[in-house]
Amino acid sequence: MQHAVRSRAAIRTGLTPVPRPRTPSVASLMDADAVRVLHRAARALLEDLPDLTDRLVALLEEQEPAYRAALVRDPSATWQEAHRSLRHSVASLLDPRGARDAARRCSWRIGAARAEQGLPLDALLHAFRLGGSLVWQRLVEETSRTAPEDVRLLVHVAADVWNFVDEHCTLVADAYRQTEWQLGRRRENRARLLAAGLLDGTTRIADLPEAAQALGLPEQGRYVVVALAGGPSARPDAARAAAVPPGTSVHWHAGADVDYGIVLTGADDGLPDPHSPFPGLRIGVGSPVDGLAAVGDARRLADTALEICPLAGGAVRLADRLPAALVVTSPELGRSLAERVLGPLLRLEAADREVLLDTLTTWLDCDGSAQRAGERLYCHRNTVLNRLRRCEQLTGRSLARPADLVEISLALTARQVLHA
Repeated sequence: MQHAVRSRAAIRTGLTPVPRPRTPSVASLMDADAVRVLHRAARALLEDLPDLTDRLVALLEEQEPAYRAALVRDPSATWQEAHRSLRHSVASLLDPRGARDAARRCSWRIGAARAEQGLPLDALLHAFRLGGSLVWQRLVEETSRTAPEDVRLLVHVAADVWNFVDEHCTLVADAYRQTEWQLGRRRENRARLLAAGLLDGTTRIADLPEAAQALGLPEQGRYVVVALAGGPSARPDAARAAAVPPGTSVHWHAGADVDYGIVLTGADDGLPDPHSPFPGLRIGVGSPVDGLAAVGDARRLADTALEICPLAGGAVRLADRLPAALVVTSPELGRSLAERVLGPLLRLEAADREVLLDTLTTWLDCDGSAQRAGERLYCHRNTVLNRLRRCEQLTGRSLARPADLVEISLALTARQVLHA
């Protein structure tokens, strides 16, 4: 009330009131004293930084197996890293604003470098917390030695010290994870390039050890390539599982239209019969080859098997369809053979043509048994024999002559796999 009266009087007289000086609070005085105590102890730590570093390195060697191994490999590098980190930490206690950016850059570089070296993140974070604990312990020791009565004041700055440690642990973890992600992407891209080179057959001999390591496959071994096309694009893993059984050592390489699996096989040189559980999924299994250097040949064999697969979907093992493989590797000759042998049959009316071709194919599938072919075609065996005689008349070939039978069988295969 008196203050209000004085203010109104000052306004009437045109004089500016002079504010009364504030008395500092007890808390602010204690904070200022605590900062002075902190700075005095921090300057002593900075002068004795090599000894502080030695103590931290000794703790790491004692408590962290990962750092113990790093110290065996390069003790100087670990000591220098600890020294830099401690120097920036103590400098930040003396000049939080001026030293902040340099300290953050130092911690970030350490996190990135340790990620590249493969040091576990838990070990790295433990090292930073050990460093923070050691700095705090030395601050208390120094203050106890020079001014024991001031030790109680350090309580007022303890939160700042530990907040600094937490901040830099977060920085280190972020740098580590970001670098780890980048390294993972680089490894994936390199593995993709190496797998593409193997499948294309362009890998240099000198690059085979790196390819083996990147793909997790032995350089020497028995390999089969599996080719996948079509099927559920939203479920590539399910399609791959259908082609290669669980527990098999395989590296998958996704292509634009075809996915390839480089499969390490056993002594039996094969895989269990593949199956195609999805409409439109086509699976081609090539023949075995020796060593990663021959994977390009294995991929070409898998492509051949894939060409034999029906467009509607299915699975083909090349070893089971070698005559068809011969046809698709020379499609022009295959078409010429089909026309030369089956031409008169192919030029019949559609209904008549399909009945004769179906009968001929079924009879061959039944190992030349007219009885079994008739049962499968739902007709009498004599009907089958009559149709076969007509096929012989039209083609000019005898089903009793082995050479003619081979030609007819290959011609039918060519018509089927070349979609003629």
